[in-house]
Amino acid sequence: MDKRVYGVLGIRSIMANWNADFSGRPKSISTGEIFGSDKALKYPIKRYFMEKGEKVLYTKTYKTIEKKGETEIGVRSLKERYENLFDIEDLKAENDHMMILKNLFSAADVKNFGATFAEEGNNISITGAVQIGQGFNKYDDSYVETQQILSPFRNPKDKKGSSDDAEAEERGQSTLGSKTVSNEAHYVYPFVINSSSYNDYIKMGVTEGYTDEDYNKLKEAMIIAATFYSTNAKMGCDNELAVFIETDKDLYLPDLAQYVKLYKDGNANVFELNFDTILNPLMDKIRNIEIYYNSYDSKIIHSIKDVKKYNIFTKEEV
Repeated sequence: MDKRVYGVLGIRSIMANWNADFSGRPKSISTGEIFGSDKALKYPIKRYFMEKGEKVLYTKTYKTIEKKGETEIGVRSLKERYENLFDIEDLKAENDHMMILKNLFSAADVKNFGATFAEEGNNISITGAVQIGQGFNKYDDSYVETQQILSPFRNPKDKKGSSDDAEAEERGQSTLGSKTVSNEAHYVYPFVINSSSYNDYIKMGVTEGYTDEDYNKLKEAMIIAATFYSTNAKMGCDNELAVFIETDKDLYLPDLAQYVKLYKDGNANVFELNFDTILNPLMDKIRNIEIYYNSYDSKIIHSIKDVKKYNIFTKEEV
C-alpha cells in the first residue's frame, strides 16, 4: 500500500459500559475524564475478523483439561493458541524462525496491530502498521449509573438469624453484584496506518507488506465492529463516526481526535471536525477523505475541502 492513512473513530455508549476498569466503572483518568483504551476497540475488530473467517492469534480460547479423571475447562497459553491456530504439534520443536514469522503475519490481528511473541527460543516483537490511541469521551454531560442486580436464588451460605420470616427470606436472597454504566458517552479514537512499517520484513521474505487488501478489510471492520459486537455482548455500544484521510507516504499529521468537539442540537449529536486549518493547506498531499457517520441522529460540521460523506450503516453517500 503506497500511502498513509490518518483518522478518527467514534463509538457511542448509551446506558452501557464500553470499557470498564477493574472496579467495573467506566475507565477514567485521575481527573475523572472517561476514556476507552485501544484494547477495547481492537477486541471487537478482532471478533469481526474472526466472524469473517480470518485468523486471529491474540484472543482468549479454551481447551479441556483432564485432572484426576475429571474434565475441566482452561484457557490456552500463547504457545497453545499458536499451535492450535496453525496446526503445529509443538512450537518448541520448530526451528524454522522464518516460518514462524510467516505464520504470525498470516494472522489478521498481527498483520494490523503487531505482536509480542515471547516464547522460549522464539522471542519476536512486531510493531504494527496500525496504531490506535486512547479514545476520550467528548460528551460533557456523561455520568455514571450503578444498578444492583438481585439473584432469584437464596445464597446457601447466608444464615437466617431472624425470627421475621419475611426479613430472613429477603436476607437469604443475595445480590449477584452490580452493573455500572454511563448514561451516555461518545468516545473518539485517533488512529494512523503506516504502510512502511513492514519494509524490513518484506526484505526477509516473510510478508508482502501491508497491502490495500489489508487496509480495506480493516476499514470495513473499523466502520462496523462495535455495532457488530453490540448484538453479541455490548448492547448499547455502536459505531457512529469514522474518518479516513489517505495521504502521501511522506505526510505526517498529529493526533486528530484532539480537534473533534461534540455537542447537542436538540436530540442530534453534532460532531465538529476542526481539521481544516491542518488539512486544507496540505491538499496536494491528500489523496482522499471519507467521513462515515450515523446520519439518522448525528450532524457533521466541518470546513474541509473535497470530502465524501457516507451513512455508516448503509454505506450510501449522504
